[in-house]
Amino acid sequence: MTAPDPAALRAHLLAAVPAATASGARVLTALLEDPVAAAQLTVTDLAGRTGTSEATVVRTARSLGFAGYPQLRLALAAAGPAPAPAALLTESPEDAPDLAGVVATLTALESEALHATARTLDLTALGAAADAVHGARAVDCWGIGASGLLAADFDHKAVRAGLLTRLRTEGHAALVSSETLGPDDTALVVSHSGRTPDVVAAAGRARDRGAVVVAVTSSAGSPLGETADHVLVATGRETAYRAGAMASRAATALVLDCLYVAVVQRLGDRAGDALQRTYRAVEEPRSVDGGRPRRRR
Repeated sequence: MTAPDPAALRAHLLAAVPAATASGARVLTALLEDPVAAAQLTVTDLAGRTGTSEATVVRTARSLGFAGYPQLRLALAAAGPAPAPAALLTESPEDAPDLAGVVATLTALESEALHATARTLDLTALGAAADAVHGARAVDCWGIGASGLLAADFDHKAVRAGLLTRLRTEGHAALVSSETLGPDDTALVVSHSGRTPDVVAAAGRARDRGAVVVAVTSSAGSPLGETADHVLVATGRETAYRAGAMASRAATALVLDCLYVAVVQRLGDRAGDALQRTYRAVEEPRSVDGGRPRRRR
């Protein structure tokens, strides 16, 4: 990946901290504190400065979506220091002194996540994912917990647009469903961490059976990201009081909305006709007992 601007790169680094190991978090912290200085360090220098190993530095770079540490150094050097107006918030909403502070901090964090996601979203991957969903015989939408709510939202919109979809929001259900997929199918997998065991295992089984796997996650280097054919990265920080929600949820919803619109564009009139029919279906008057009104003879 590349970093178009300092704010986007810093947001990406911040989003990776909660899921990182203790040693990985030290590497990320060093990159955040002084990206310009970090760009001048060799992998050995950075490992020594952070009290970690060279392998940890390389793994951290790959978890961020880079091929290796040299590519991360280039991105840090290209981004340079973030100007003061673009500096990202480091405080958490739970630390705000009053409700006004909670509202202001959450608004800033969600805005930060949306803008960073928009800047870093891989448009080539987005187009390929839209092609896979558009061309599929059936689309399985998987997500557990908060990710399941987002998968359900996409599934609802996709059905209204005329796609054949199946929603699975429980791990075993996703595993079972993965065994029914084939080369003509697509699995859309939503997981912020990209590490939920059942979801990752189901994605692997689906891919083994020839289905295309599209992942929406916070890290291209996560187990899910490494399993998927196409990875769409949603950038959003989380804290202990915001797990699976708020900024990361808003960023994921943005990515899924972009995917949905791209698919609808490919469907063309087919989507328009389906949307008209489904709108009429819920607007038609119903009889008191819930059935359709009887036709007049």
